[in-house]
Amino acid sequence: MSASSYIIVGSGVFGASTALHLIRKHPHTNISLIDRDSFTAPYRVAASWDWNKVIRADYSDITYTKLGLEAQQLWRADSIWQPFYHESGVVWISPTSFAEQALKNFDQLGVEVDIKTYSVEDARGLYDGLVEDADYTGVKQVLVNRNSGWAEAKEALQNTIATAVGLGVEYVTAEVTAVDFEEKHCCGVKISTGESIKADRVILCTGAYTPKLLMNSAPEWQNLHAGGRIIAAGVAEAIGPLTAEQRHILDRMPVIIDDNPTENGCDLGCLPLPSINALKYWGQTIFRNTLQHTVTSPPLSMPPTQLDYAQWDVPQALKVDVRNGPNSMFGKKHFNQGLEKFRICWEALTPSKDFIISPHSECDGLYVATCGSFHGFKFLPILGKYVVEMLDGNLEPALKERWAWDRKLPPTEKNTHWPWKELKDLFNES
Repeated sequence: MSASSYIIVGSGVFGASTALHLIRKHPHTNISLIDRDSFTAPYRVAASWDWNKVIRADYSDITYTKLGLEAQQLWRADSIWQPFYHESGVVWISPTSFAEQALKNFDQLGVEVDIKTYSVEDARGLYDGLVEDADYTGVKQVLVNRNSGWAEAKEALQNTIATAVGLGVEYVTAEVTAVDFEEKHCCGVKISTGESIKADRVILCTGAYTPKLLMNSAPEWQNLHAGGRIIAAGVAEAIGPLTAEQRHILDRMPVIIDDNPTENGCDLGCLPLPSINALKYWGQTIFRNTLQHTVTSPPLSMPPTQLDYAQWDVPQALKVDVRNGPNSMFGKKHFNQGLEKFRICWEALTPSKDFIISPHSECDGLYVATCGSFHGFKFLPILGKYVVEMLDGNLEPALKERWAWDRKLPPTEKNTHWPWKELKDLFNES
């Protein structure tokens, strides 16, 4: 059943998609999309604001393979997203069994995809020898999916929001400081001016800000807080400009994802940026920023307190981490790039890397739709569909259980993709 009014807090990938699908499903409902930044701002704190993002359905988890295929259909065909999608192909270099499992998932779903594994020897010759000198330590086969690619992230996000606004969503530029309650019922949000904005339902699409926002809203109400469900985590990225002589590389450049060196934790990667004659790299180190909350005693990982999350203040240790990418993927002979525009991307991460799309179990009228966990952007065209199904009580049981606010959390002690390093320690390393 639809409510008469909604507030969506946060206009990143979850908020933008939710606004679009909600206004399409309930066109006569009052929907406000609130964010601290204008959606046309040149820089934003949302993880989905970026130069570009990988678009793929290659997963070891068949649930996300299926969702990725659904999203890719819209990236290719829908006028909202198609202008920003580039099917360049994705090359995945990994010493794990990822390639085998990804192929198995496509077979099980019965879909035809231009995907193939290559021996290391054959992979070295792909794309005019682009990855000839990559780090193939422990790699038995290289996965290449020519039906995957990348998207112009901020442009696709802006167009999604603009479409929603054109259909009747009200975009409000304001900083939400707390969720507003009447006893244990959510009745709206409070903003930095001291005003309250009321609605029947509030949906938090607030990414890395979510744990802090919930704690700010009711410091003593522990069951409201995120607890171990969500951690604010960061990763560094940078731009590598190409020379005029190197420009030709972009003509057939795929996305490259490399798990080596595995001792550094997560994968690293590279995407083409032809609009500015450059490549974008991301590093392997995932980190947290643990601070004491101003009211409660438990420490909490949160983005830096500056309005822009101090996203351009990147420690030297993380710059080194990003600079390892070109050598790992291309070797030393292909590029001698100076990297620039180093930036920290803050994201909401869950222990299982699953999203949260769920009613909040402790507060009527409050819903949570967030936690892209560093892989959510590719689902921009469809995330809102599933959020609306959740709001209307129609989310399929398997997804409802998987994305629930209250679900069994896996241990993180041996999770190599968990943010074990602290941002302050990375500054000290520098």
